[in-house]
Parts: sequence; structure tokens; C-alpha cells
Amino acid sequence: MDNLIWIFISALLINNFTLSYFLGICPFLGVSGKLETAFRLGVANIFVMMITAACAYALNTWVLVYAPYLRLISFIIVIASSVQFVEMAIKKLSPELFKALGIFLPLITTNCAILGLALFSTNKGYGFLEGMVYALGAGGGVTLALILMAGIREETKLMDIPDVIQGTALNLIIAGILSMAFMGFAGLFSTY
Repeated sequence: MDNLIWIFISALLINNFTLSYFLGICPFLGVSGKLETAFRLGVANIFVMMITAACAYALNTWVLVYAPYLRLISFIIVIASSVQFVEMAIKKLSPELFKALGIFLPLITTNCAILGLALFSTNKGYGFLEGMVYALGAGGGVTLALILMAGIREETKLMDIPDVIQGTALNLIIAGILSMAFMGFAGLFSTY
């Protein structure tokens, strides 16, 4: 049980995919303009990561043992098909969310955080339960990063910021500061 808690905390805070590994930067910088949209994309990311973790475990355990050279392409196919499933479900269940996410929902297909999850969980030799906890922590970490960035960006719209650093420059400065803040979790949990 302690191992599962450690896997979750590590993926959520210490080894945050977006702020520590710099995976999933496109949606992080592109969708984090509004808090509601960032949260919904984060939930979609968690869902896709959970599906990807389960499929990656099954593929790695039963299929890729015989053809390990197909590992990368197999994971890409699983990710693309699971994102298409999520896209169809969101379009059917919540058309306003589908419109709000726009191009960024198909962008999950090429989100390197999803592919990184499949590769990292299989490289670490995680079993099914460990892989699912890792996916939940990693998805939660991506969601946390999106929400933090969206909240800060909404606040900066109310501030008087010099023209020189408005827009992309300010977003990159905020992302760098958030990344350094998350590095502090490594020291905090090093005694655990």
C-alpha cells in the first residue's frame, strides 16, 4: 500500500509530467487560458491516461513480449484510438465542452505526456494496479499544472503588466516559476 501511495505522490508532485519532465507543454500553454476549460481538458487527460495505462499493460504483457520492436507504434495506435473514443463521447455528451476545447482535444492524440506514460510505466515494470495508480497520479499532475496555470493567467488579465512581457513571454515565465516550485517537492519528500 505504501508503494502505491508513493507512486501516486511521485507522479502527481515530484515527477510531474508537465512541470518536471516538460511533457504536454502544448495543451499546458494553449488551453490554460480559462480555468473551466483547463479543468475539463485535465479530466479528459486523466481518462485517456487511465485507458492508455490499461492498454499499455495488456499490450506489454501479452503481445509485445513476442514483438518488442512494435512497442512504440503499438502505443501510438492505442493512444490515437482512445482519444478518438473520448472525442466522440464528449461530442455526444457535452457539445459545449467539445466546442470549448476546439483543436486541443485532438491535440491529446499527439500529447507526449500520454505516450510518456505508456513508455514510463512499462519501463518501470509496473503491474496493472501500479500502472493505473501511476496513470491517475500523472493525469492528476497534468490537471494540477493546467489548473494552476489557468488560475494565474486569469489573475494576470486583471493586472497592469508591461507590454514587453505580455502574452507568451509572461506565460513562459510563469511556467518556469511553477516548474521551480514543483522541484521543491523532491526535497520535501526525499526523507519519505
